[in-house]
Amino acid sequence: MAIDIDTGIPVLANKIGGLSGKPIKPLAIRCVYEITKKVGIPVMACGGIFDWEDAVEAMLAGASAVQLGSVLATEGLSSFHAICTGIQAYLKRKNAKNVMEIIGLAHKY
Repeated sequence: MAIDIDTGIPVLANKIGGLSGKPIKPLAIRCVYEITKKVGIPVMACGGIFDWEDAVEAMLAGASAVQLGSVLATEGLSSFHAICTGIQAYLKRKNAKNVMEIIGLAHKY
């Protein structure tokens, strides 16, 4: 929750909100890791994905897809290109043909 100190009015229309953005990423990575150990369906990571490293970390934890939210509000649509370009460079550096080769790799250790 946030309150405008000049007006005394809550900033959010619903008055309260949830935690989002960068602070929630460690919890999101943990959830993806734990959930993908137990289910046999694709899982999407959401929460705290702000750059290509965050996206790769989510994939290594088991995410088949990542959702972008807060980064769009702070960085704009250019974040899509930056994240995709970073992932492609990472895959090339790791000699991976596509993202399918890195999804869930953290489960092997």
